[in-house]
Amino acid sequence: MKLSALIFTTGIFATTVSSFTPISRNAVQRTAFTSIHTPTTTSSPKTPSSASSSLSYAIDVYDELAQRDVYSMQEWAQSYGTQIAEGVELYTADGADYQLITQAPIPAGSSVLYVPADIVLSSNNVVQEYGQALSQAENILVQMEQGLQERLPLFRLMVKIMAEYEKGEESPYFPWLNSMPRQFYNGVAMTDACFACLPPYASICAMNERNAYSRFINAIRKGNLPLNQETIMDDQVGKWAYNVALTRFHEVWQPVRQKHIAPMADMLNHSTEPNCEINFDDMGNCNVQAIMDIQPGSPLTISLGDPTNPTPLFAKYGFLYDDCKTIFCKAVHLDAQIQELGYEYKDLLIQTETGEIAPQVWDVFLYEILQNSDPDNAGAFYNAVTGGDEATKEQYHGHYYSYTLDALKNHVYSILNDVDELTMKAQSYDLETHPRVPVIVAHNNLVKETFTMTGQALEQM
Repeated sequence: MKLSALIFTTGIFATTVSSFTPISRNAVQRTAFTSIHTPTTTSSPKTPSSASSSLSYAIDVYDELAQRDVYSMQEWAQSYGTQIAEGVELYTADGADYQLITQAPIPAGSSVLYVPADIVLSSNNVVQEYGQALSQAENILVQMEQGLQERLPLFRLMVKIMAEYEKGEESPYFPWLNSMPRQFYNGVAMTDACFACLPPYASICAMNERNAYSRFINAIRKGNLPLNQETIMDDQVGKWAYNVALTRFHEVWQPVRQKHIAPMADMLNHSTEPNCEINFDDMGNCNVQAIMDIQPGSPLTISLGDPTNPTPLFAKYGFLYDDCKTIFCKAVHLDAQIQELGYEYKDLLIQTETGEIAPQVWDVFLYEILQNSDPDNAGAFYNAVTGGDEATKEQYHGHYYSYTLDALKNHVYSILNDVDELTMKAQSYDLETHPRVPVIVAHNNLVKETFTMTGQALEQM
């Protein structure tokens, strides 16, 4: 579908959207944004009423196959000053997944999309809007588990989305919320049966997201937020709000750390070689720029995470990208050794096209062997690795080569055996009740294909 677009340059942004006057008002526009960031004065949770109950279902989160009204969202966004480069349009191949593509050439450095701050959801604005009630819920949250302080911006966006959801069509964000998917495939959306089909590392990543959601919703239920009890006790609503926040935000660190969601800009998909980047100015306006020349017919893409390791993206977003070149070696049982040597999972990779193992993986496996058999040499090897003494490190690898090789073979064949069993279990499920099986099987097949090549390469050494 060809969509109308506005031709613009970066220089006109300040004058064309500096004041919040809609370009046009049409049927999709429900409520003006004049008081969108006004602090809330409600001091206690609201009780359900007939009016609020009816509005709560204006967006049907229970029907995972509900049609997404994406094009009305675009009209709404443009009516409030969003500007889209000529040739850029929304595209879907299946009516379920949408993305931005361009039908015209876009030179590197060009502005692709502009979203005014007035319709950008900001975690910091949520703090101003909900004040003490939000602070109380956040205090409950951070006391539940170490590290949750870092996730407060995401928590704030979840609260905001739940609040706008229960307003139904009265929410100024209704067109955007109604364009969101109802079905997700990530860790929060997975069932226990799904987790039973995942290899350990993928299961850990996915479970981290599900555990975070559990902490979030418990803090909301124990807090004093101005939300209907009907809303906060509905797990389907809570998971949907969490997943919308989790999969649509863009994090900024200047002038302060916060998370933003910019309608329309959240339609850019992931690539390991992105052609666009998202930036926010000091006023909170969102600018999407091309970072390379983009040819007609190309999707507009950004990076959603570490391109060397697809599993965390699988757990967070529920997809596997086609162009991943490496995967983590799956040695989660050696996490202590990994940390001691100063490595991260992104260092411990296997090439998906060849099965080649990164040198750091050999280091970790040898270190574990030495710790179990020769603690003195383990210490010397540790000093060589952390001190950058490549010559000494290679001497150890040469001396213990056969032991490390056997350990790697055992690991690879163990993973292959586990993946086969897990995939067989997943394929035994009914897709009607377990719609996430295909993406789980795809993940397991990527591991199997890569580790099969690795096993063959190890056998030839």
